[in-house]
Amino acid sequence: MKRVLTAVVGAAAAAAVLAGCSGGDMPPMPGHGAPTTAAQPGAEAANTADVAFAQGMIPHHQQAIDMSRLAPERAQSQQVKDLARQIEAAQGPEIHTLSGWLRDWGAPEPHGGMDHGGMGGMMSADEMAQLQAARGTEFDRLFLTMMIRHHEGAVAMARTELAEGRFPAAKQMAQQIIDAQQAEIATMKGLLAQS
Repeated sequence: MKRVLTAVVGAAAAAAVLAGCSGGDMPPMPGHGAPTTAAQPGAEAANTADVAFAQGMIPHHQQAIDMSRLAPERAQSQQVKDLARQIEAAQGPEIHTLSGWLRDWGAPEPHGGMDHGGMGGMMSADEMAQLQAARGTEFDRLFLTMMIRHHEGAVAMARTELAEGRFPAAKQMAQQIIDAQQAEIATMKGLLAQS
């Protein structure tokens, strides 16, 4: 009986090791370890699309927060100020969650200071400087125009996660981003039409 139990335990351990060595359905991105959820036993593993979603959405959300933090001192419209506060309140906690997932998956977090001007609606350094220099109704118009484009980029990134991602919580966040940001886009377009 003891030999049978030892054989079963040994076979189970070998199977676990071999399963851990399999590459899954997608190879890891160059320079990135294979994403897993080892910190959460029983949780479904993340794939490269999930990692790309988290790594892309962190700087994307951070820029939206940076833009929103300009509004209290520069915006004329109280509605723009309120919207900026709402954006910051929603996206700050999402950054925290995304960063936690990357740590759990053993994937690097994106570094600050990178120019993400070509990524999914991100503003260039020149556009950010233009927004920082604006005041009053000019700020309101620029903020709304830029944030609409920024949100459209986030919606596209979230749709890619829904189509290609595997990690259930990341897909759920992607859907929440789509729902919230499409509603905010409609609000911003309405505010632009009023100005």
